[in-house]
This record gives sequence, C-alpha cells and structure tokens, in this order.
Amino acid sequence: MTSDSIQQDVFTVLHGQASPIVSRWGYRADDPFAVSFAVRRSPDRWIEWLVARDLVIEGLTAPTGVGDIRMAPRRVDGYDVVEIEIRSDGGAAVLEVDRDLLAQFVDATCELVDLGEEADHLDLDAAIARLSSTA
Repeated sequence: MTSDSIQQDVFTVLHGQASPIVSRWGYRADDPFAVSFAVRRSPDRWIEWLVARDLVIEGLTAPTGVGDIRMAPRRVDGYDVVEIEIRSDGGAAVLEVDRDLLAQFVDATCELVDLGEEADHLDLDAAIARLSSTA
C-alpha cells in the first residue's frame, strides 16, 4: 500500500455462523468515492464489491442502502456491529463486522481524503482514458 491508499483486514461473522471469516476493506485516494469490500472464500480467492464511501459512513449510525448492498448498525450478543446484507440473483448473505473497527477504517479514509473534497482528488481525464482504452 502507498500513502495514497489504505487496506484493513477485519474478522467478519457470517450471520448465524460461529467461525469468523476475513474481510478486506480498501480505499484509494485516486478513486475517492468508492470503498472496496472483499470476503475471503479460500486462502487464494476473494469476492469483491465496490461500494460508495458515503454508504459505509452512513451505515455506521443508521440503516442505509438499496439494491444489492445494505448496511445497518446493530447490537448482537453485546457487541456493536454493522450488519451488511449482500443480495444477488444467486442468493443473499448477511455479514457482521465490528463497528469500531469499521469506524477506524472510515477515519483513515478521511485522513487521505476529507469528506466533501472527493472531487478534488478525482482525475477525470485519466478515468476517461482508462475507460476508452478498455472499450
């Protein structure tokens, strides 16, 4: 990781299961509106989603999201968690991540890019060039 990005691995609980799984949260200053969220399926395989940073921030304190990913703060067995519901055509899963650890990750993203200053870090010319080269 460079000083323009952060990555944090967090133990995550699949709702109803006793054994935690590893989730990986990432953020890059050059993609300031998005957070990557991945779940490890096996030692060498991750399933990854991109979600709006605003969704993650709001999910710390209130239910949020429509569509494939929804987040909500909950208290489960005495622990403050953020419940993450992921839906697809193939099914749905509910994950629980420690709210304090997720808040630390969010704070770290804000140290890289202040809220409201995301557009200042977005290089639209480079983004258009990347999209044009893959088309």
